[in-house]
Amino acid sequence: MTDGRPAQRDRLAIIAGGGLLPRYVADAARARGENPYILALTDESADDWSGYDHQVISIGNYAGIGAAFRARGIGRAVLSGSVRRRPEWRDIHAPFKALLALPSVVRTLLKGGDDAVLKMVIRLIESEGVRVVGAHDIVPDLLGSEGPLGAVAPDTAAEADIAAAAAAALALGRLDVGQGAVALGGRVVALEGAEGTDAMLERVAQLRASGRISTRRKGVLVKLCKPEQDLRADLPSIGVETLRRARAAGLAGVAVEAGRSLVLEREALVAEADAHGLFVTGIVPGRTEKQR
Repeated sequence: MTDGRPAQRDRLAIIAGGGLLPRYVADAARARGENPYILALTDESADDWSGYDHQVISIGNYAGIGAAFRARGIGRAVLSGSVRRRPEWRDIHAPFKALLALPSVVRTLLKGGDDAVLKMVIRLIESEGVRVVGAHDIVPDLLGSEGPLGAVAPDTAAEADIAAAAAAALALGRLDVGQGAVALGGRVVALEGAEGTDAMLERVAQLRASGRISTRRKGVLVKLCKPEQDLRADLPSIGVETLRRARAAGLAGVAVEAGRSLVLEREALVAEADAHGLFVTGIVPGRTEKQR
């Protein structure tokens, strides 16, 4: 730096939605010597970013995001956290050159699944000359590993449920609908839609309470990447709250895709699982027991 401005555009921006992930990414970036700039999404990010250089911006204000990139010397950006509401086409403010390059923006917002929308957002960001990186590139320790994370491992019944739910989650992902499924007794009983994982687990709890599904068998939650998913955004994630909702739904545990999912609050998550006899495990979809 010679005149107070970055010599090159390489500063990291964190586009922060809801949940715990944006804080993990910001703290990890700072710990390795970076000075990340936070773009906190209006009505999505509830975190207090006063300790960071930041601004609050609406999710559809791509022109404003691009201006912030240029003003702050941003060369890399991370999309992190949940977004409960996608912008209406009327809310979109994008540079004219970006709209010319992406004439399908409105159609994607109206008809595309979450993965299609995220890919569009990535292209809009890249049209500003900014490279999009994954949260796991900044915090690699968050990636789930293969096998049980705690003291409890899935039994034979749970393994059968994992296989059934994983097949359903992959089929769901091919349709760009969701990332998760719940199976019980070898039968799929719930699929994740636009409502998200937490609401799906609440639905399972209601089904069990009403007698629509067995109270004798436990079942499992499986979360996987969509087959065509861009790994730089919206990797499946679980945390303590996910496990608590799985327990409330009467499930035996949770399985996530090893190397392609994020495990938040790992120590607290393992402690919670061990305390209640639940498992949390990483799986490789399609791998047979013999291959393991």
